[in-house]
Amino acid sequence: MYDLHTHFIPETVLNWLQEQTDVKTEFRRTPGKVHPFLVINETWGFELKRAFYDPEAYLDEQRKAGVEHSLVSPVPQLFLYESPPQTAAELARRYNRALADWIRTNPDRLSALGTVPLQEPAEAALVLREAMALGLKGATVATAVNGRLLSDERFQPLWEEAEHEHAILFLHPLLSVDPRLGPRKMANLIGVPWETTVCATDLILSGTVHRYPNVRILLAHGGGFLPYQIGRIHKGYEQWRDVSADLPEPPEVSLRRFWYDSVLWNRSSLSLLIETAGRDRIVPGSDFPFDLSTWPPEADLDKGARGLLGR
Repeated sequence: MYDLHTHFIPETVLNWLQEQTDVKTEFRRTPGKVHPFLVINETWGFELKRAFYDPEAYLDEQRKAGVEHSLVSPVPQLFLYESPPQTAAELARRYNRALADWIRTNPDRLSALGTVPLQEPAEAALVLREAMALGLKGATVATAVNGRLLSDERFQPLWEEAEHEHAILFLHPLLSVDPRLGPRKMANLIGVPWETTVCATDLILSGTVHRYPNVRILLAHGGGFLPYQIGRIHKGYEQWRDVSADLPEPPEVSLRRFWYDSVLWNRSSLSLLIETAGRDRIVPGSDFPFDLSTWPPEADLDKGARGLLGR
């Protein structure tokens, strides 16, 4: 069984964070929680369980769940897009080297994606090239940067490098900043999949996903709301010229160019996703070790995992 949506923070990265003056790193104790919460630059905090940073704890949980191979990603809280570009680039290179060292000692059990300083796309392209030379499969990136969608021409250097390298780009959203979603963790519960929906729809309607056919784009959390609303998008494509102008193919075809993880927590939703995108485009994922993980992941989607990883 595969698990293609997991997260890890090498201890060397945690140590580096605490040494920085331009990254605010806090370990907050919370009543009722065993582990401290890691909060970076006063944004989205999470409980720092041992499996996030202890390689043996991670691999032990992997074994107990029956997962034979995992794709490890950086945590989105450490993208550092809000930090100076040089700081984000230094963190990315340290993170990527540490992950590469770890998977090199466990090649049968682990693959990994890196992180890149996406606020500087040319540097991000260079860091992606370096990461893949280290043996990583690609990079995990957010669905937008400083209000710019990924179809923006500013990000062309990254897309071109990813196309050249046949890289995986795992689109993992940050919390929605919509002020209406502040109460009751809605920024996470519905804001996170909403950010994926906006990004993926834009990549379809802009023709971006069609222009870079060698980039293996993986959408987190089942693609957000995109699969459920593809009929409405397709109707707009048929009805409105300003929707279809940049499209060489119907949106329903472009939708099948993405890969989707199975992090949906609902079997009926997963069945709809499989029917809409095709079983070979769905990969097992868990979001381990975050609280909202589907652990263990789906066990019958290994064909899609092998296709995405090229195994």
